[in-house]
Amino acid sequence: MSTKAKTLDVSILGRNYRVTCADEEREALLAAVAYVDKKMTEIKSRSKVAGTERVAVMTALNIANELLSIRLGSGFDIAELKRRMNSVQSKLDQALSQQDSLF
Repeated sequence: MSTKAKTLDVSILGRNYRVTCADEEREALLAAVAYVDKKMTEIKSRSKVAGTERVAVMTALNIANELLSIRLGSGFDIAELKRRMNSVQSKLDQALSQQDSLF
């Protein structure tokens, strides 16, 4: 199994992003992209939230709430969640800073 990272172009809420992932994580990443895109589209269409950044924050809160609801019944570890959230935040910050330089 290869752990070499490759770039992948994805689209979320009509915006294109280039992300890096290992070959073995590709399918999981594509599933996550589809899920986030679906959630962001739902939130944008059913609320008065304006701006992609606000839609993204509302989507993140909704997904975090879903995760917490699932995990609370199965030995939920808040420290692990915080570690993972910080890791995701850092990856998002890096991806968004790269996108800003394109526009």
